[in-house]
Amino acid sequence: MLDRLEMFIALAEARHFGRAAEACGVTQPSLSAALKQLEGELGVKLVFRGSRYEGLTPEGARVLDWARRIVGDARTLREEMRAARHGLSGKLRLGVVPTALPMVAQLTGPYLARHPNVRLEILARSSVQILQQIDNLTLDAGISYLDNEPLGRVETVPLYPERYALLMRRDHALSGRATLDWADLVGLPLCLLTPDMQNRRILNHALAQAGVPVDLQLQSNSTLALVAHVQAGPWVSVVNTQTAALFAATPDLCAVPLAGAGQAKQVGLIAPWREPHTPVLAALLAEARRFEGG
Repeated sequence: MLDRLEMFIALAEARHFGRAAEACGVTQPSLSAALKQLEGELGVKLVFRGSRYEGLTPEGARVLDWARRIVGDARTLREEMRAARHGLSGKLRLGVVPTALPMVAQLTGPYLARHPNVRLEILARSSVQILQQIDNLTLDAGISYLDNEPLGRVETVPLYPERYALLMRRDHALSGRATLDWADLVGLPLCLLTPDMQNRRILNHALAQAGVPVDLQLQSNSTLALVAHVQAGPWVSVVNTQTAALFAATPDLCAVPLAGAGQAKQVGLIAPWREPHTPVLAALLAEARRFEGG
C-alpha cells in the first residue's frame, strides 16, 4: 500500500495524472491502476475525474492527511535503520527564502562537516512554498521568517534577527552616512523583491510606517538581479545585513544601516511537527540549536 499512497500524494501535489506519473517514475496507466487499487482497498472514491484530474473528494482529502503521515513515518523508519547500520547518511532537502541564502552556509557548513555522508539540496523558495512543500513532503525543512505571518503547526528554531541596510553604489550621495532613517528613502529609485516574497511584505510595512511611497519601476524575485541593477545604477535596494555584508565588499557597492531595531524579524529553521524526525533532520535541528546558542 505504501507505494500507492506515495503515488496518491504525488497526484494531489501535481494535480495532473501525467505529471504525477512522471514524478513517480511510472507510466500514467500504472498510476491510474494503483489509484483504483487504493480506492478499492479503502472502499472510497479518492479523486473526481472525467477525462482529466478534477480534484480530491472529501474522503480523498482526509486520506491525503493520513497518507502524508504514513509515508513520512515510513521514510523516517527507513532512514533510522540505515543510520543504525551505516551511520548518519541520506539526503536532506532544505527550502530557503532568498533573503536567507547569504547566511545559510553558516548553518549548513558545520552541519555537513559533522556529517560528511549527508547529501544536502538547498532550494530557493518563498515562505508560502516552504510551508506547503514541508506539508506535502517535497521539502524536509526550511529557513524562513518565524514571527511575521502564521506558520501553522511546525517546529521552529530561531537563528538570527533580520535587520536592514540600504545597498547603493559608492558614488551615491548617501554613501557617506553612518546610518539612515527609513524616511530618508523618499524619492529614491528603489528596487525590491516581488510582493509574493515575505521580505517584500515586511519592507512594504516598514516603508508605509515611514511615509515612503512604494511605486517601483523594477522588482524581481531574485536578490542577485536586484544587486546587479544596484551595481549598474541608478537603483538602490533595501537588503538585510547578511546580504549587505556579502555584496558591499565589492569595490563599487556600499551599504548603510537603516535605523530602527523594532523592524527586525526573526529568521529560523522550520521543520514538520512530527516525532521522531528522520536522523538527518534531527541532526540539522541540533546544529540549528548550536547556531542559536552561538
